[in-house]
Amino acid sequence: MVTVVIGTQWGDEGKGKVIDYLAENVDIIARYQGGANAGHTVVVNDKKFIFHLIPSGILYPNKICVIGNGVVIDPVSLFEEIEYLEKSGIDVEKKLFISENAHITLPYHKLLDQIEDKFRGKGKLGTTGRGIGTTYTDKFARIGIRVIDFVDEDVFMEKLKIALELKNYLFKEYYKEEILSPEKIFKEYEIYRKEIKKFVINTSLYLNEEIEKGKKVLAEGAQGTFLDIDFGTYPYVTASNPIAGGACIGLGISPKKIKKIIGVAKAYTTRVGMGPFPTEIKDQIGEKLRKIGDEFGATTGRPRRCGWFDAIIVKFAGIINGIDEIVLTKLDVLTGFKNIKIGIGYKYNNKVINEYPFNSKIFSNCEVIYDEVDGWDEDISKVKKYNDLPENAKRYIEKIEEKIGIRITKISTGSSRNQTIER
Repeated sequence: MVTVVIGTQWGDEGKGKVIDYLAENVDIIARYQGGANAGHTVVVNDKKFIFHLIPSGILYPNKICVIGNGVVIDPVSLFEEIEYLEKSGIDVEKKLFISENAHITLPYHKLLDQIEDKFRGKGKLGTTGRGIGTTYTDKFARIGIRVIDFVDEDVFMEKLKIALELKNYLFKEYYKEEILSPEKIFKEYEIYRKEIKKFVINTSLYLNEEIEKGKKVLAEGAQGTFLDIDFGTYPYVTASNPIAGGACIGLGISPKKIKKIIGVAKAYTTRVGMGPFPTEIKDQIGEKLRKIGDEFGATTGRPRRCGWFDAIIVKFAGIINGIDEIVLTKLDVLTGFKNIKIGIGYKYNNKVINEYPFNSKIFSNCEVIYDEVDGWDEDISKVKKYNDLPENAKRYIEKIEEKIGIRITKISTGSSRNQTIER
């Protein structure tokens, strides 16, 4: 059985905690897309762990973690994480497998990412600068370097020279930057090539064999539905497919193997960087949400834009992902708000729109139609049962269910594993 966990908004929904919570009852946790631009935060025994590449299930002693072929891997970031985990007493070796055909992020990818975004002018995307988009660009341009190429010194040098032949022309002739030396990069990355070898296997073959044996797999995406390259708020999107369908391509498993799809939705909405955000709150209420919710990017530290829950986008996320159930996170952050709004539609040129519009002109300039519920003042961070939640909190949850048409089965009321209500 394979369960896929996806974000239903613009990322930062709390997937890291949800994966960590669900991982107790599975055998393998597998990451299927994205790169070191992702940031999953997990709190265990009051200690905070931030993951960028390694699945958050690594915190369990007897679980196997897989980085699939759909992920782009920055060796520097990867081994920083491994070192951090080992210093925290968490053994990674023999618990982590890395796909042979995942692609490698190298220095020129990061440099190009930063330069290109600067040169876009008004079309600036506000990327993390981690080289994710440029690594995927090379993958599809067929000049990428896979893990299996990276660990073979002859193949790595050959492919590195081919890639830099093209990149250095851009750096020198167009961007007026210094060219990069393939020999220097080869030498700098020698230690990573040697260290990564012990983790590298054919992960698609491994996963399919383990599934046939009856092992349970939890497939973990990075980012969220509306950062998806095809279905997100293009061009303000990531360079891969965080939606549930991406799990098949990013892990090399058949859609027939997926038995459940769980969506994660924050009880309000946040977004990092640029792009349309209809329910964004730009006054002191938005600032209050940011402060109480500690809404700062786990990867970049950038303050997140905050707004009310948008039921239209979460409903659409449910449709394209085939979501079976929703985990609602950060409900505790809304404690103390007198009134809480839910976006239930948009209005553009006096026309009501009840569906997510791909037209960015409409989505960037629409007016939101809100429903409103009364808030609550009670501290819910220690509540263990759904019926013990304040009546207004339950009304809010049920109103969201009504608008998105998907059952909310779990509610997170804090960052720790035990701050989760099963419904």
